[in-house]
Parts: sequence; C-alpha cells; structure tokens
Amino acid sequence: MQAGPKVMTEPVLHGYFRSTASYRVRIALHLKGVAYADAFRHLRKGEQRAPDYLALNPQGLVPTLAIDGAVLTQSLAICEYLDETVPDPGLLPGDPIRRARVRAAAQLIACDIHPVQNLRVLDRLRGLGLAEDQVTGWARQVIEEGLDAFDRLIADEAGPYCFGAQATLADICLVPQLVNARRFGVALRWPRLAAVEQACLALEAFAKAAPQNQPDAE
Repeated sequence: MQAGPKVMTEPVLHGYFRSTASYRVRIALHLKGVAYADAFRHLRKGEQRAPDYLALNPQGLVPTLAIDGAVLTQSLAICEYLDETVPDPGLLPGDPIRRARVRAAAQLIACDIHPVQNLRVLDRLRGLGLAEDQVTGWARQVIEEGLDAFDRLIADEAGPYCFGAQATLADICLVPQLVNARRFGVALRWPRLAAVEQACLALEAFAKAAPQNQPDAE
C-alpha cells in the first residue's frame, strides 16, 4: 500500500515577548512568511525550567522552534535553518566575505553582548549580593561597549540597513538589542544604529515581531 502524503504541522515557537533571542526568530519567521503558533514561556516565572520544556530544550532557554518534525534551539541556528529552507528573502549575502561579515556582526550581539547581560547572568549577580544599581550598571556597560564595537563594524557599510539595501541577520540581531538597551537606560548615542532601526521598523515583519505586539506582552 502506498503511503499517503506526509502531513506537516504548523511550526510552534516557544518564546517570551521580552526575550531578545525570541524576538530575532519572530523577525525571521515573519520575513520568510512562515506562519507559526506561539507557546509562551514566562521567564520571570521560571516556566523555562519546567520539566516538559526541559525535555524540548535541555538548556532551559528560549527560543525553541518545533518545525518540520524537528526541535531546534539557539536563535542564530534557527534563523539560518529558516534561511536555508526558505531562501527568499535571503538573510545572508551570497558573497563569502560579505556573509562572514554579516555573521560576525550578528554574533557580536548574540554571543558577546546578550549572553553576558541576560536574565540568568543578572540573577546570578544578584545572588552574589550585588545591589540592583550595580546589576543594572553591569548590563548597561556591557551593552554600551558592544554597541560601540558594532557601530564601528558597520561604519563603512551603505544603508539603509546594516549591510546595504536588504535586511540581514545583522539587522535581526541589532533591533532587539536596541530595545533591550533602552530597558537598561542606555543612551542610544549611535546615529547610524538609530537609522538602521528606523528602516527596519518600517518593515511589516519587524513591526509584527516587536515585543509590545505579542499576545503575552505585559
């Protein structure tokens, strides 16, 4: 007997409205036109440490994307999977050098800014006895130093986006990080980055993905 066609279920994004990593994946999904269902994990309530979620993502972090019969973790890996399976619009340039530069900018944020000032690290600082203003100051300093470097990294690139006329993985990382920066009181002193953000937010995909537009927003 011939098997029937494989039935693909709608992708499910496990995330949190304020999570910058979840925000990245939401942008990528909307840019690619991939419809998905939400499964919310409230980070401040510790829902990411529930046994059923740890069975999906042993790190107990968001986002996690269930798609195409698989469970994917880590926002950049998810974005690149989406780029490989839904090529248009591309999130990475075709030229290998340009592609490496876009990845470097994205990783500057996703690997060197965000993990050092995320909720888990800040809670550990609090647990070590640091006062709240010291914890906030730590996050603010990390963000400012990182965005200084990011600004220099794209200084010679044409706009309106980080790397020219099309939004890339770098923009997908930058816009959520700027939202995060404001939460910690960072003065956004980088005109180039502000212009990139404005250009991105004019795109429907970025607007739909914004934290305040999510069903779990508080």
